Amino acid sequence: QVQFVESGGGLVQAGGSLRLSCAASGLTLDDYAIGWFREAVGKEREGVVCISSSDDSTLSADSVKGRFTISRDNAKTTVSLQMKDLKPEDTAVYFCAANLMRRRCDSSWRAFEYAYWGQGTQVTVSS
Repeated sequence: QVQFVESGGGLVQAGGSLRLSCAASGLTLDDYAIGWFREAVGKEREGVVCISSSDDSTLSADSVKGRFTISRDNAKTTVSLQMKDLKPEDTAVYFCAANLMRRRCDSSWRAFEYAYWGQGTQVTVSS
């Protein structure tokens, strides 16, 4: 059974940093493009950052470019999201998921291509 578990969320002041983790079981993370998405209250789920399979190339949404960094660990069991210079508009529940249709990240951020969504982790940025 495939399971993704997100962790690391919390409350932080604007300008602060957080590191989120996505731990996967039941599959080999390196075989998939892995995306982080977020969903704020009253808004649609949006793609944030993605890391491709094989070459670990990354893709970031314009809203987080230069502030968020995605990476895989050496054992390929965890994907991390390092967030810095956080803003109140970054407040959301953050989810990780695997793209079952592409091995390389795509800027279309089609959520329906992704599966194995975890329960999410709440990030709250106070002003």
